[in-house]
Amino acid sequence: MATAVALAGAGYGVANAADERPAVALVAASANAVGTRYVRDNGQAFVSLDLGVHAIAGDQPLEIWAKRSSYAEAIKAERFVTGENGERQAVALPEGLIKDFEGLTDFTEVTIADAAGATVKQFSTSFCPNAWDSARTRRDAPADNPFPSGCAGGNPFLLGAVWGIQAGWNAEVRTTPRFDKRGDVDFDIAPGQYKATVKLTPAYRELLDVPESAASVTVNLTITDRPDEDGKGREVAQQRMLAASGTQAEAVEHVEHGTEGDAAAQVSAYHPEFRPPAKRPATLAAEPKKGPRPDLRSLPAHGIELAKEDDGKWYVSFGATVWNGGNSPLRVDGFRRTGTELMDAYQYFFDANGKEVGSVEAGTMEWDPQEGHNHWHFTDFAQYNLLNADKSQAVRSGKEAFCLVNTDAVDYTLPNAKWRPENTDLYSSCGANTAVAVREVLDVGSGDTYTQNLPGQSFEVTDLPNGTYFVEVLANPDNKLAELNTKNNSALRKIILGGTAEKRTLRVPPLHGIKG
Repeated sequence: MATAVALAGAGYGVANAADERPAVALVAASANAVGTRYVRDNGQAFVSLDLGVHAIAGDQPLEIWAKRSSYAEAIKAERFVTGENGERQAVALPEGLIKDFEGLTDFTEVTIADAAGATVKQFSTSFCPNAWDSARTRRDAPADNPFPSGCAGGNPFLLGAVWGIQAGWNAEVRTTPRFDKRGDVDFDIAPGQYKATVKLTPAYRELLDVPESAASVTVNLTITDRPDEDGKGREVAQQRMLAASGTQAEAVEHVEHGTEGDAAAQVSAYHPEFRPPAKRPATLAAEPKKGPRPDLRSLPAHGIELAKEDDGKWYVSFGATVWNGGNSPLRVDGFRRTGTELMDAYQYFFDANGKEVGSVEAGTMEWDPQEGHNHWHFTDFAQYNLLNADKSQAVRSGKEAFCLVNTDAVDYTLPNAKWRPENTDLYSSCGANTAVAVREVLDVGSGDTYTQNLPGQSFEVTDLPNGTYFVEVLANPDNKLAELNTKNNSALRKIILGGTAEKRTLRVPPLHGIKG
């Protein structure tokens, strides 16, 4: 632990307050690290590596906001600092420095050298300040971390992000290259002893004015062999890389949001903040004429794919996100009709101070007993259509009921955006069959993403003629929810079907240069 002790003495880690700390410092948890080289039956091998390097913020939080005004515009970013006069100031980052919403592009450079000092691997890694396991590393650091957990995931149509490390807190630095398109890591090092150095790239060192002593760490690295039994090594490597990339490695992606199941139903909806009253309100205050409202907006469909399923038919699957771009959360409480599997749903309204001031009827919730669901769905949230070239309807998705969950941080730069929403997966809302009431929430700045990859949810295109179509994501289709604006509820994504009945093809043109 010599490395950590030495750095702590410099005031970067667990230490008394220093006179002046760098904006960010790289710290190694230990002077020694171990990498596992997984060897497959066919002789191929790859290394899973975690060097235990962290970035620790100095006397101020490291806070960066990234945003694009439209999909045709490049991402622009600002760093927020507190000046000597105590005023909060925004400092523009160089254009092109931030290339996506996955974090700070090419933040660190990793160099691995053998015993003779020869470089065997060198690569740069991006950095997500929003670490899931961020913790206070100094006694004098603030008690709480206000910043979001995790950087943006795989949705290519996000609009804004907030990244940060609380003053005196840490975030893990990724020290393994990214996966390729197959999900593998092209990263192999022979067993043996090495020196691994992680340092800030010049652009960030200059931007943050970090001294050399805080901008680089070196650890002793031992690489050992291990059989890759049943592909478990690849899973370990993926989880490790995802965690260090700010993607929640253990996140629940349900069948619609990825994998739903009975476990979610058994433990959901019992967090006090998500427990509505056990009975419907005796009287309903009318919807206020003025005041904050949610604003449901649709993102273009993404992750669009074509596949022939076991039934011999061709289906187009896709991901769809509806998000709240308003100035108030969307809160829907459901109250069960005794002895039935239906709930009456009500939308609630709040004033500028967050006080509940009214509610209106908003359709129903229904119990979905299907395998992979087993929870309550709100029935009037969104609709998915496949449109012909003239925008007439060709196919309608069978997916019409939803459990509202904050799965994606779409734009946390909005006023009133909630950076750390509680209900981020099915374990936090949606309810069990024994529930008498359910609360479902979509917070400001967050979106709810569903992946339509099952027959009935995806579009069957077996008999559709070749040509141009549009995937439509439509929020609030029957206008049962009150919101600021209904003109942004629909988003279209062009697709082109081709091929033959035996081998259909799909092409998805980029939208404003954005693929995915």
